Amino acid sequence: MKAITTIRNLRFPLGQTVATPAALAEFPPEEILEALRRHASGDWKEMDPHDQKQNERAAETGEGRILSAYTLAHGRLWVITEADRSVTTILRPEDY
Repeated sequence: MKAITTIRNLRFPLGQTVATPAALAEFPPEEILEALRRHASGDWKEMDPHDQKQNERAAETGEGRILSAYTLAHGRLWVITEADRSVTTILRPEDY
């Protein structure tokens, strides 16, 4: 996934980016990269208002996990950046 390095305007560090085998099998690379780009830029419109607020707070303060959920052509995809910003995981909800 070399193209990940082309994501610009990150609102927070992503750390190491990983994906579950099931997510990699179900979603084409373009959809995975689009979800990751939206997550890193702070596009949390598909989250409920409470979760959007928590994500905003976590992005601004650097404290707390950031969770995004996207409905894509091939299904639902989650992107989670850990509270310490060491890892961002791309997964299907059923992989959680």
